[in-house]
Amino acid sequence: MGLPHSLPEPGKVAPIGRLSWPDIIAGLSLAGLLLPEAVAYSSIANLPPQAGVIALFAGLICYGLVGTSRFAIVSATSSSAAVLAAASATLGNGNNTLRLAIAIGMVMLTGLFFIAAGLSKLGSLSAFIAKPVLRGFAFGLAIVIILKQVANVVGAHPQHNDLIRFMFELFDQVRLWNWAAAALAIGALLLLFLFARMPRLPGGLLVIGIGIAAGKWLHLAQYGIGLVGSINLQLVAPALPVLSYPEWLRMGELCVAMVMILYAESYSSIRSFAMKHGDTVSPNRDLLALGIANLLSGLFHGMPVGAGYSATSANEAAGALSRMAGWCAALALFIIVLTLLPAIALTPQPVLAAIVIHAVSHTLRPTVFRPYFAWRRDRFVIFAAVLAVLVLGVLDGLLAAIAVSLFMLLRRLSESSVTILGRLDQGHDFVSMALHPTARSVSGVLILRPETGLFFANAERILAQARHYIDAAGDSAHTVILSLEESPDLDGSSVEALADFCTAVLSQNRRLLFARLKTPVQILLTGAAIPGLPIAALSGLSVDDAVQAAQTLYPSS
Repeated sequence: MGLPHSLPEPGKVAPIGRLSWPDIIAGLSLAGLLLPEAVAYSSIANLPPQAGVIALFAGLICYGLVGTSRFAIVSATSSSAAVLAAASATLGNGNNTLRLAIAIGMVMLTGLFFIAAGLSKLGSLSAFIAKPVLRGFAFGLAIVIILKQVANVVGAHPQHNDLIRFMFELFDQVRLWNWAAAALAIGALLLLFLFARMPRLPGGLLVIGIGIAAGKWLHLAQYGIGLVGSINLQLVAPALPVLSYPEWLRMGELCVAMVMILYAESYSSIRSFAMKHGDTVSPNRDLLALGIANLLSGLFHGMPVGAGYSATSANEAAGALSRMAGWCAALALFIIVLTLLPAIALTPQPVLAAIVIHAVSHTLRPTVFRPYFAWRRDRFVIFAAVLAVLVLGVLDGLLAAIAVSLFMLLRRLSESSVTILGRLDQGHDFVSMALHPTARSVSGVLILRPETGLFFANAERILAQARHYIDAAGDSAHTVILSLEESPDLDGSSVEALADFCTAVLSQNRRLLFARLKTPVQILLTGAAIPGLPIAALSGLSVDDAVQAAQTLYPSS
């Protein structure tokens, strides 16, 4: 065992690290938290208890080898478990064997999609789902999960999944509720919240132990309270599930949504703690790490995995210094599994439900939405994401939440405007004349800047607005400078729109120059050979340099 290593320098990817006492302590603390949650999340996914345990080992080992965050803990998550349960139930059509095969196939496909995204270097899409949408989805999902756990505890059997009818049927059966099971779940939940005040205490394992002792002492079986049941950890030989081509295709469609929500959730945790501690992480390597972990989990019939915020936060709070903490947790879990797994099978089901409710309760905090209401931003999308899950169900709610996020992105990109720039205080800086009253236009020159990158959905509208400003300037502007600093690249539709724009401007006997062109855009427009536009007009220089060039080339301006 080495001495405790120093913290990684800011700006560098955290190494795996040497074994240290802080990592050992953090790993031991995590083991007591992760094992009960893994078994509990298996119940959300409607899978055997061992599915969560297998996923736990796959996530901890694979991310420790490949991942880049020193705090991230990759394991089964409540959101992915709920999505998997809904998707496999929908595609399984009541056939339990088919449902299990679909669940395995979805986890494997999720892993392959993650790997493909990592190899394609798509890590920059980590923030593709807006945070308000993600938080709204998580909030609605927590309500759904808690209500379903309540139904399981009291022995109610609602026939519908949409929240309104589900709640009506749940409370319509109140006279048939198992109140002894409800009391046990409430007691376990209170203990979990109490033990949570002591971060280094394995509260989940302690509650399970108390629940097992209560089951023996109070003879809970006579009250109709069941047990978790046997946990069979015999590893099966890796094999593809036998499914038809249309089933694989349909699973692929749903796995895209699974990957998006898992990565948005995971990278939100990874990025938050990296920024907090000044670490650098690699999104593409993390995509590969999540892909390998999910593929391995699926091969051995485990659940999908991601870097959940609660487990990652617990790892940081326990004092972890490197990814070795995850491996220490895996080793501690291995010892617990060898010695205590038969005892965990004796856990009363209401205790397991209480662990589920406690695990998702951290997302059921309306205070996370307070800033959006204070800023008067994204309030509609929060309500939309929450209602989508509550009204449409988990699977359709997820797809609707992603659609809302896409709509937000497209709306903001397509609604971007064009800014007229002027020289600030006779210096070299050119700023928005609307925002800076002291900025002055350059005689004979109209300088325009689109406020976002051009792409197929906004190019024609933005350039039409630019032409409107040019027409409004009349004869006072015989040189137009278009600054494309916000466009790192252009698609075919944007190039066509720019060609039409150039033709229209040049046909008015105006001069046209480009400024702040990124290298790919400059090469692309040079190769496009727009008629009448000289190569010298395509510049990567600053707006000030473009103005000087215009005044040098065209002294009359």
